[in-house]
Amino acid sequence: MDELTNQIALLRAGRQISQTELAEAIGVSRKTISTVETGRFTPSVVIALKLAQFFAVPVEQIFSLNSNE
Repeated sequence: MDELTNQIALLRAGRQISQTELAEAIGVSRKTISTVETGRFTPSVVIALKLAQFFAVPVEQIFSLNSNE
């Protein structure tokens, strides 16, 4: 099964912003950021694109797909 990993925590740390600040900036709840960051929730394309736009990086720099085969 494939696993989606992300670099959101690292990107947030680089900007020195909290989950709450990021959530407010892209129009989602802090819980959404938390669950995406920890891999418990796979974000919609809209959320992924908003994150990429916020951090000014390609989506692939935030998210990657790892195969567990």
